[in-house]
Amino acid sequence: MNFVLIRMKRRLHRLALILVIGGLCLTLSASRTTSILESVLDKGVLRVISMIGPTVYFHDIKGDNGFEYLLAQQFARQLNVQLDLTVMDDLAAILNAVGGPKGHFATASLSATQQREQFLRFTEPYATVNETLIYRLGERRPKNLRDVMGGRLIVLPDSSHIERLKTLRENEFPNLQWEVIATSDMLELMQMIHDGEADYAVVDSSAFSVNRGLYPRARRAFDLSQNVPIAWAFPIHGDDSLLKAANRFLTSYAASGDLQRLQDRFFGHTDNFSVGGSQLFRHRIESRLSNYETLFKTTAEQYQLDWQLLAAIAYQESHWNPRAKSPTGVRGLMMLTLNTAKEMGVNNRLDAEQSLRGGTEYLLQVKKRIPKDIVEPDRTWLALAAYNIGYGHLEDARVLTERHGGNPDRWQDIRKYLPLLQQKKYYSTLRYGFARGREPVKYVQNIRHFHSILRWHYIEKKRIAQALQEAATDAVPSASSSSLAPTTPPLSL
Repeated sequence: MNFVLIRMKRRLHRLALILVIGGLCLTLSASRTTSILESVLDKGVLRVISMIGPTVYFHDIKGDNGFEYLLAQQFARQLNVQLDLTVMDDLAAILNAVGGPKGHFATASLSATQQREQFLRFTEPYATVNETLIYRLGERRPKNLRDVMGGRLIVLPDSSHIERLKTLRENEFPNLQWEVIATSDMLELMQMIHDGEADYAVVDSSAFSVNRGLYPRARRAFDLSQNVPIAWAFPIHGDDSLLKAANRFLTSYAASGDLQRLQDRFFGHTDNFSVGGSQLFRHRIESRLSNYETLFKTTAEQYQLDWQLLAAIAYQESHWNPRAKSPTGVRGLMMLTLNTAKEMGVNNRLDAEQSLRGGTEYLLQVKKRIPKDIVEPDRTWLALAAYNIGYGHLEDARVLTERHGGNPDRWQDIRKYLPLLQQKKYYSTLRYGFARGREPVKYVQNIRHFHSILRWHYIEKKRIAQALQEAATDAVPSASSSSLAPTTPPLSL
């Protein structure tokens, strides 16, 4: 009897122990803190902080755009959540806001410096830049920082460039001085150098490459540093679940080749630059393009195209001269051959409207022949190459690309093999034979270069117009102003 009671007591004790342990596990499970990644997935929103800039984020005729923006958007898509972007115009404010209500992390071409790593955590770098000192064309090119002494050197506030200059002053150049400009935009620094408002500035090499066509008098002198890592910035507090997810995404995105393709999309045209050509292009935007801007916009809307891309193509063809003529007999704004003009129903190649319509329809006709599985922007670049060299030769180049292990659907691969169409040992093995394969490579690069300048020309033009309008609004006296106070008419835009 005592043995039975003992066994019952043991069973009750075990049961009570199991209930206690189970309750404790439930309590611990219920009280476990939700990770940042789990919170993002649960709410379905990834909050990111950025700023406006040619290499970061901007809004153009295609909508939200920019290398950093599209990279963050791809991360959000991988997580299957919506991207919520907050744009700020102050770098210090961006860094301070990381991890707060405005953003889980910041993406703004941020340098991962030792000083910043004291209060931020960075992903693995997805790019590197050089910190570049620029000067104005026509002035003596400085060879080192000693040559900069006495001149007006400008930098961005709270930038990594200031960290670099402080280090150089402490170690090598004790008399080095600089001026902090109240802007967050390296584009504005380049404009100040171009316009002669300052002698020197420090910018990132990527920003310089993208914008030098817009401000061609701003020239590179030398680099203050090389291969500075660019990364996303996360808060130093909290768990690292989202940071780890970002690193996994960046690693896989780079391994797939998509990161290189995105970089090529924004920076692949920047090696095609000449000071004279860029200055002439800027001049002709005002002196010639203004006469045909409405025509480009109307035509682009009719065919659902980017009017600035059409304008860039027309500039490459004729420099916006509707009466242009080549030694081979092609004529007009879009430089159509007689056969192409006849095929497109163009009766007068010297009529700007007919020429633009014919050239646009021919480009779209070529584009339809590009395999459907080739996506943008490669689809457009391949169509432009075919527009220039002929569809058959483009197909030969794709065959050659595949033979050499490249991707025949990617412009960045095809452009490497197009020049080989000029060599007999290659073109003799292909269907359409010899072609001047270097020309379409230069042709596409030029158009991309002109398109980039046009895009930022009109973004800057719009920004300036808005600033003038705001200034005019601020200048209008309020109703409570004294009737004796002089009135200020609004500025005419």
